[in-house]
Amino acid sequence: MSTVQTNRNTQKILARTKGLRQQLQPGEEPLLKIPAIWDNGQTHHSKPCDVIVTNMRLIGFELATFPRERLFLEDFPLASLRSITLRHKTYEPLFRELAVSDGKRKVLIRAPRKHIENLYTALRSTIEQYTPTTHPDFADEQANVVENTQPTTPTTPTTPATVYGRQDIRATFEHSPLAIVLLFVGGLVLELIGVAGWLLTGNIQVGIPLFVAGFLAVIVATLVRRQRG
Repeated sequence: MSTVQTNRNTQKILARTKGLRQQLQPGEEPLLKIPAIWDNGQTHHSKPCDVIVTNMRLIGFELATFPRERLFLEDFPLASLRSITLRHKTYEPLFRELAVSDGKRKVLIRAPRKHIENLYTALRSTIEQYTPTTHPDFADEQANVVENTQPTTPTTPTTPATVYGRQDIRATFEHSPLAIVLLFVGGLVLELIGVAGWLLTGNIQVGIPLFVAGFLAVIVATLVRRQRG
């Protein structure tokens, strides 16, 4: 990307991201912004936010002004990143996941495939351009692992290089996000059908079985989701 294009892209990101300019360091320029889900593993809830790559940092950022001002900002200096792994889980046709670690902290970034591929590529090229002293190794590693298995992170004792990889994670369907969503939505539909059957017939025995089945499905989906989180 030429200098002119980079400057235009930087100004576009700053214009469209309220409050970002005030959070940048001297000489820092945003290069890429994507909408994504940021999961630092420290809370039970992931954070929808903008994920921004600058010439200095990887940033998760959101500034909300209603009903009160709230700022979310977590970052990793590019020079501190030790592993960046692009992960594809079975039964997740729309989303991909990027696992980023500095050796002490880890964040999972989830976004549609096109966005996550752009983020992966941008991180590699930006680290290569702006932190050349790390001597990054760009050899992708292909791996097939079972869900919940932590990927190994090769390290070089003498050179703290960023390690890049791709993983195809196999997950059973019943524990996949798609199955959880289908179970939850199906449960809600059964509850509505049960209530509608009761109101239309005036017989509670018509609607109760469907309502109970739907209620149990919602409870199971919620419990499985919490176990995954």
